[in-house]
Amino acid sequence: MSILSRKLSAVKPSQTKAMTTLAESLRAEGKSIITLSQGEPDFDTPAWINQAAIEAIHAGHTRYTAVAGITALREAIVGKFKRENGLAFSVDQVTVGCGAKQLLYNALVATLDEGDEVIFPTPCWVSYPEMVKLAGGTPIAVPARAENGFIMSPDELRAELNAKTKWLMLNSPSNPTGAVYSQRDLEALADVLRDFPDVWILSDDIYEHLVYGDVEFATLAAVAPDLAARTLTVNGVSKAYAMTGWRVGYAGGPLELIKAMNTVQGQSTSHTCSISQHAAVEALNGDQSFLDDFREAFRKRRDLVVGLVNAIPGLSCDTPDGAFYVFADCRALLHKVTPAGEALESDMDVAMYLMEEAGVAVVPGSGFLADGFIRISYAASAAELSTACSAIHAAVNKLT
Repeated sequence: MSILSRKLSAVKPSQTKAMTTLAESLRAEGKSIITLSQGEPDFDTPAWINQAAIEAIHAGHTRYTAVAGITALREAIVGKFKRENGLAFSVDQVTVGCGAKQLLYNALVATLDEGDEVIFPTPCWVSYPEMVKLAGGTPIAVPARAENGFIMSPDELRAELNAKTKWLMLNSPSNPTGAVYSQRDLEALADVLRDFPDVWILSDDIYEHLVYGDVEFATLAAVAPDLAARTLTVNGVSKAYAMTGWRVGYAGGPLELIKAMNTVQGQSTSHTCSISQHAAVEALNGDQSFLDDFREAFRKRRDLVVGLVNAIPGLSCDTPDGAFYVFADCRALLHKVTPAGEALESDMDVAMYLMEEAGVAVVPGSGFLADGFIRISYAASAAELSTACSAIHAAVNKLT
């Protein structure tokens, strides 16, 4: 008899982590691999944020904190929500976790019973369906069409809502597509949600600061204030502030839900690292001007990669409005044959071929519940991106 639980047997490992781990192992063997599979900025954490952490250590802030986070950080989060999103929370209505990922999981664990359904548009982040399963719920994927820019329509949402629906999970800007829900898009979804008063909304805003051009970020609780009482807004410092390893996420929402999430956290990780929390205070309260530089660098990289990918026979992609990924259609490469005589029958086959032949790690779209695509991260230097795309181009040209 296996010691593993039945619910764990249904959960898949993260394909993003799997591809990155494989790239690392091949690199350890001496092979040259460019890793474009990881959702991580390549910039250093700003120096003044690092300094805040050093000062916290010297000040002795190395002990346990409150489960929900230190007061200074929660006050900074309240200020951020008000200043940037027009959302009003009390300090007790916000909580801090070990990354936005933990807060998403805490919310699901705190609220889902067997049979509860959680809806999310696909392509989606690889962890959404697996988190729902671990929390005892049933994931319901709603395919968003490429021709609509991977934006879920009101009709598509309405068709899936029912008495079992507990949550709608919405990620904008989106991982993996970079799709951004405009205020108008969110207003249309809000009109549907008003007809289903028992459905809660989980707004994953982790890529908020990574939107480009004339596109404006919007979040549902601000667009539809009447739905704020059943909306959890999740964010963090990982992506915008280049603080992935610090593991600091935060959320704001109804007091009852926040308290329940704190109960889950109190019995699992207790709280986020005290030093990281002090660094996050400086991130949210300190100089924000560098965000424009980060964003402009990502925009240039996006434009570079979109141009290079669309020049590769058999690959195509649209220009994403946010995040730092290109979601490329590779269906024209399926059934082609490699120099070794092996047919590419799936997007996983394509990704593995690019790893082996081009020395480039990407993530197959099937991991995001979107077969026939690959996700390419442009969170790398322009030189690396150019080299990687040239290698992919050369590898594709070898297919017959």
